[in-house]
Amino acid sequence: MRNVLFVTSSLLGENAKSRQVGAELVARVGGTHARVVERHLTPDNIPHLTLETLGALGVAADQRSPVQSAAVQFADQIIEEVEAADVIVIGAPMYNFSIPSTLKAWFDYIARAGRTFKYTANGPEGQLKGKKIYVIASRGGYYTGESPARGMDFQEPYIRGFWGFLGVTDVNFIHVEGQAIGGEAAAKGVAAARTAVEKIELPALAA
Repeated sequence: MRNVLFVTSSLLGENAKSRQVGAELVARVGGTHARVVERHLTPDNIPHLTLETLGALGVAADQRSPVQSAAVQFADQIIEEVEAADVIVIGAPMYNFSIPSTLKAWFDYIARAGRTFKYTANGPEGQLKGKKIYVIASRGGYYTGESPARGMDFQEPYIRGFWGFLGVTDVNFIHVEGQAIGGEAAAKGVAAARTAVEKIELPALAA
């Protein structure tokens, strides 16, 4: 059975193209026998990492206060979902040339020294090797190809760099561009993304 983690982060919720195209991709890569875990990131359910949470992670389990225990349990759950996943699908809209702060907060919980990466004599080594990631990157304009705005894309390089640091090198992007240009441009952007989703092939799942 394939384990799929579907993470979305748009303020538009169900109406977000990154979520809609992402759901189609999840259905394709997951098939009928996958275990799918969904996590929709909002300011209410993914608080930014705090000094208190970092401190709690360094306290022995039997010495933590109830508040510290709850914080560690939440932080551990975020990582456990990632560790259990074979495929991770991330809906990532571009906000001000980068990613939503909720998605950044999720990343901050995932990157934990001694768990998802470790320091060695040869430098940091990621511990999440072997996973496959798809990012549905929605943008209001155009940032791929020969676009003059390409240099303003801090979304894709950051996401690739983050997961590469954790040992994940199989990171694939499907862009949904032109969403703020107008009706026809937006529709073409969605259609192009859906065509890309249809071309994705994964090994068959065991029944």
